[in-house]
This record gives sequence, structure tokens and C-alpha cells, in this order.
Amino acid sequence: MTKSSISASISVTDAEIAKVVLMPGDPLRAKYVAEHYLENPICFNTVRNMLGYTGAYRGKQISVMGSGMGIPSMCLYATELFNQFGVDAIIRIGSAGGLSEQAHVRDVLIAMAASTNSNYGAAFDFPGQFTPVADYGMLADAVAAAKALGVRTQVGSVFSTDHFYHPSPEVNRQARDLGMLAVEMEVAGLYWTATACHKKALGILTISDHIFTGESLSAQERQDSFHEMMEVALETAWKSID
Repeated sequence: MTKSSISASISVTDAEIAKVVLMPGDPLRAKYVAEHYLENPICFNTVRNMLGYTGAYRGKQISVMGSGMGIPSMCLYATELFNQFGVDAIIRIGSAGGLSEQAHVRDVLIAMAASTNSNYGAAFDFPGQFTPVADYGMLADAVAAAKALGVRTQVGSVFSTDHFYHPSPEVNRQARDLGMLAVEMEVAGLYWTATACHKKALGILTISDHIFTGESLSAQERQDSFHEMMEVALETAWKSID
């Protein structure tokens, strides 16, 4: 049941929020997922145009909502969904820039862990490094779903950066040399928030461009064509609902 909330960011109308929420950064991608994959989707949020929808997928209720760009925006929405609206799990679905030679454009990447240059985790006041990692059960379900769907995947660590345009080109090279498969902007924050809220989270990403080879997809392709990532995420969400 959706709980009442004092949130200034989410205003639920005409629909409840499901126990599992898929979260792309782009609210238009949330709209796309709702319209193409969910039965009878109802828009529950339009505040700040951060569109959110709930509908049925293979008989189970699943929600999808935009998160915006960057760790602060992701953590704002994730915290409210977990703590004010009774959400149990969030799956980030989004794009990432390939770093590793193993990561090719259109590959689906399942993020096992996330390194980051963000200082957001310092707020938890842990006397050490609070390591942001995925929920293992959801990760295992995503790997199984990808295999069943015949989707080429990479599983490993990502780099969640606060800088879309970092002033030092060495940062991406260092991340690649330390084994990170791709760079993106939200996963570490989502994993921190889920752990702190005693909830579950997973990041499933599509490589939209490669930092070192120069391959890339257009903005429209990023919005509309990540079908394999969406299907893996939906199957993972479906599996996580009792």
C-alpha cells in the first residue's frame, strides 16, 4: 500500500507505487518503458516532470520512474521511495560509457560494485570506506535472466563519477586500469542508499558509447532502443516480487 508522504518531489495520484521500481535517469525513458512493457500503466507522478508509472508485467505490479542525473538526484528519489513509499527494491536502468576492452557498445552491463569520486557517502559517517555493492540475489537473478534471454552481458564494477566532463583525462584511464568496465553517474549512490535503508538495489546498464574507441549511440537511440537492458530488468524485478 502506498503511504502518505510529505515529499515535495513525489505526489502519488491515481496509482500506487509498486514494491519494485525501475529507475532510468531520463523520465522519458520511464514513459517509454511504461508504454511498451507494462499493461494498463497509470502515471502516478508528474512533479518536476519526473514521470513515474505503475502497471502490470506478467501479472505483477511494477513501477518505473525517472531519477534525474547524478548521485544527489538519484539518492533523493531513492530515499523517498524506500522510506516514504514502502518500496523494497530499485533497479537502475541507464546508459554508461565503456572503459574496458571487454565492454562494447550495446552490451548490457550488470554492476556488481561501484567505485566513485563522490563525497556523498561521507554523510553516513562510517569510520572507513563504505563500499557500495549490489544486492546479490537480484544480481544473480539478472544474470540468469540475461542468459535465458540470450543477452550478451558483462558483470563487474563500474565507476560512478560526479563529473560528466572530468578535467583530467587520466581518471578514465585509471578506472580502466583498475578493472572498471564502464563509467556512469548514479549506481554508487543508489547502492549506498539501499544499504543504509536496509533495502535492495541493482544497476543494469547499456554501453551507449565507448570512451576510448569513440563508438556511440544517438540521444534518440539511448532513449528508445535499450530493449535488452529493459527486458533483463523487468524479468529481474518480476522475480523479486513474491
